[in-house]
Amino acid sequence: MTALETISDLQARMGESIIGQQEVIERLIIGLLANGNILMEGLPGLAKTRAVKSMAKALESEFSRIQFTPDLLPSDVTGTEVLHTEGGQNTFRFEAGPIFANIVLADEINRAPAKVQAALLEAMEERQVTVAGTTHKLPDLFIVMATQNPVEQEGTYPLPEAQMDRFLMHVYIDYGTEADEAQVIRLVRGEEQGQASSADPVPQQAIFAAREEIGRVKVNAVVEQYMVDLIFATRYPERYDEQLARWLHVGASPRGAIGLDRCARAYAWLQGRDQVLPDDVKAIAHPVLRHRITLSYEANADGVSANTVLDELLRHVAVA
Repeated sequence: MTALETISDLQARMGESIIGQQEVIERLIIGLLANGNILMEGLPGLAKTRAVKSMAKALESEFSRIQFTPDLLPSDVTGTEVLHTEGGQNTFRFEAGPIFANIVLADEINRAPAKVQAALLEAMEERQVTVAGTTHKLPDLFIVMATQNPVEQEGTYPLPEAQMDRFLMHVYIDYGTEADEAQVIRLVRGEEQGQASSADPVPQQAIFAAREEIGRVKVNAVVEQYMVDLIFATRYPERYDEQLARWLHVGASPRGAIGLDRCARAYAWLQGRDQVLPDDVKAIAHPVLRHRITLSYEANADGVSANTVLDELLRHVAVA
């Protein structure tokens, strides 16, 4: 099997256990291929946790789930130095925390306080953790897939902007259709009766092979300029539209441009192409940019969402 066929098989397996969320599955696959972290947001019970677990089950990987709670400590995530006594001598040994896995599910991440969020930052950005002055490398295949409930839910802490920017994509999960709901019922009923897939997991090497091929996907000067124009339109919206200028307070960081490039190349590769088209950039613009822009007071007062702002942005910014 080629790398693309193997990844398509992984995507299909996830689709068997996640009903009506094909776009979400595609976003998770893109995050894995683009070597970035993903934040999933949606109301409780919409299969956020299940989606991550289904990927871990279908992929040859070590899976770890961290349930974020208000009393969680940084050492509960990273691990800590533990005192051991051998031969009458005391020595400290590092005992790794649950962050040392290939796929880390940070469940309900916005229920933990700031110190725990800060402990996660180094792992997400540097792929390492530092405990008691010693740096410990994380696995080569490493991705944090965090879930959060909307901030209007009780007992949540808004994530700091610096941490939000570390997520490659911010993926929304919404309700499925009536047909999807009926299919979910049948799926769970079948699982209760032991009707589960027994196929061998997709090897990690397939992910690394896919990443190498994605690295060779071409981005011509026109598409590259289009990505730059989109980012600068979030920073200087008055160049394009007076209404956009009213709605946007802070634009996307350079990580936004890098994210557009990485995700657009991964998306194009999944479509079987070796070159990025402007439509590929448009297809991934919302999850890459929605958490990187800050809306103004006027936008919030008007009930305007980040998605609406990005819709207008894509409408006004033309491909040169």
